[in-house]
Amino acid sequence: MKKTLVLGASLNPSRYSNLAINRLVNHGHPVEAIGLKKGIVAGIAIATEKVAFKDINTVTLYLNPKRQAEYYEYIISLKPERVIFNPGTENPEFYEVLKKNNIKNEVACTLVLLGTDQY
Repeated sequence: MKKTLVLGASLNPSRYSNLAINRLVNHGHPVEAIGLKKGIVAGIAIATEKVAFKDINTVTLYLNPKRQAEYYEYIISLKPERVIFNPGTENPEFYEVLKKNNIKNEVACTLVLLGTDQY
């Protein structure tokens, strides 16, 4: 199982980040989450600050490119194996930053990857 950080987590059940947390949990993946508001989704506490989580395999982004810049160094510090850019989060500038730090990036939809057993 791949420990995943959902960045841009939402308490709103109609948001894709919320659906992703639920599906990741349902598929047995350990999940951490950071969002604008504290709360609980599928038993996962949403943090509002950059927590130094350990053993993050995947960061899945639900932040638009303008909001991502403040997280570049933070994400790199977590040393994930990959970063997933969900639809609407595509960011060529960040792809280059990740590449220079030997972190894979994937332009994909976390929900589709989970639904097709490609996660």
